[in-house]
Amino acid sequence: MAQHSYDVVIVGGGAAGLSAALVLGRARRTVAVVDAGAPRNAPAAHMQGFLSRDGIPPADLLALGRAEVTGYGVEIVDGVVTRIEPGFVVHLATGRRLEARSILVTTGVRDELPDISGARERWGRDLLHCPYCHGWEVRDQALGVLGTHSGAVAHALLVRQWSDDVVYFAHGREPSASERAQLAARGIRIVAGEVAGLVVEQDRLVAVELAGGVIVPRSAVFIRPRNVAHPDGLLGGLGVDVDRDGLAVVDRDGRTSTPGVSAAGNVVDPRASVIAAAGAAATAAMAINADLVAADVRRSSSVPAA
Repeated sequence: MAQHSYDVVIVGGGAAGLSAALVLGRARRTVAVVDAGAPRNAPAAHMQGFLSRDGIPPADLLALGRAEVTGYGVEIVDGVVTRIEPGFVVHLATGRRLEARSILVTTGVRDELPDISGARERWGRDLLHCPYCHGWEVRDQALGVLGTHSGAVAHALLVRQWSDDVVYFAHGREPSASERAQLAARGIRIVAGEVAGLVVEQDRLVAVELAGGVIVPRSAVFIRPRNVAHPDGLLGGLGVDVDRDGLAVVDRDGRTSTPGVSAAGNVVDPRASVIAAAGAAATAAMAINADLVAADVRRSSSVPAA
């Protein structure tokens, strides 16, 4: 199929990718945003903490963003990137190829949920991960925190800020003596044993069921899921240095170890909120434009590379 050339191809059309596209479009760069249409926050009904857009459905934010960036000539490509050749040639599942001078990866992460009955169905609704995103909406309710992560106790201590009724479900991660003291200091009760599932009535979480059949009433439960860079293998295929969790390692401007490849958003920091991811991507976009300007200067003159 025909190959189209751009200054920048952005892989990932969430808030981070669209934020970068807005900056680059306004900088008069030719830009394509390739979006697979699977945003991390799709299960959530509303998005909180984004100044001037607090409470907006995530899909509505993306629709507004798309309308803004296309007004500056940015092309939105709905599709899946299968691989990127050095140079760069971006291959899509449809067979289409996009040629780019620079690549920005904003593909986010995939949340790996525990093998607990009801976890996938309640994810983003009343099985939650970020208290800053969802804490206000479940304030003063009976809350739980699942011990599925090494940072689960710290998570429980944080969640306590939104309710004085918080239970820590050990679920195989029994707290140490010092952690028990911290939980006690915050008035957080510890429930031992494996969690078997979430009890739902009339499409609402009402309790947590333990493996032995014990029922603990709860209105919402928080977890810290394991995060995996999405899609698998894309960063490695670009030769990008990643950390032990497979997330992109970048400098303060979003540049990776591979020249011409930048990354921003949750694929760098899974804990970044939507507004933080968008801000990091805007910073990366400005750096990308500066790098392209420097390359244009070198190409048009005898100025040596820095």
